[in-house]
Amino acid sequence: MSDFILKASVRNDLGKGASRRLRRANQQVPAVIYGGEKGAQSISVEKTAFYKAIEDESFFSSVIKLVIDGKEEQVVVRDLQRHPYKPLLTHADFLRVDATHEITMNVPLHVTGEEKCVGIKDQGGELHVLANEVAISCLPKDLPDYLEVDISAVELGTTLHLSDLTLPKGVTSVDLSHGEDHDNAVLSITKVKVRSEEEDEGEGEEGTSAE
Repeated sequence: MSDFILKASVRNDLGKGASRRLRRANQQVPAVIYGGEKGAQSISVEKTAFYKAIEDESFFSSVIKLVIDGKEEQVVVRDLQRHPYKPLLTHADFLRVDATHEITMNVPLHVTGEEKCVGIKDQGGELHVLANEVAISCLPKDLPDYLEVDISAVELGTTLHLSDLTLPKGVTSVDLSHGEDHDNAVLSITKVKVRSEEEDEGEGEEGTSAE
């Protein structure tokens, strides 16, 4: 797991107006922390470190140390709300985690070996990634930053499913836990579709007639 630490303060001035004032001050991000045996608590997170953390993909699949007025909480990100057109975070939701209880998270799926892939390099196929994330369940200590699948030996016409992934020790697939019917495809190597001259000419004629 990556080691992310964010500093925050308890937020007593609540409501939309208070959140707007907090964002206008441009130093804190409004947030809430919930879950576990404690109630929900409104907080404000130090902006600079928060914005830097979200640039790292692994932040979203890591247990984060949230220091609230000097007291530490172990949390994961559950939701980030962003401004519709400005590069701003408007609110964040954090979920408390317990070292003795499993958590469910979506972690990125990284595909490696594409440059050596038999189905692409030797057989003229192309890669189609069908899932960028995989839902997993595990204890916080076993939470991986990402899952990896090596396609070096994958041949043309092959489709890999969740059951083909190698999961780290202590990690299970949420979908597969529901049965074989949920063994979803994650990627495939298929034949490159070659466009015919007739198709190209047809599109050109349609474009001309539209004018």
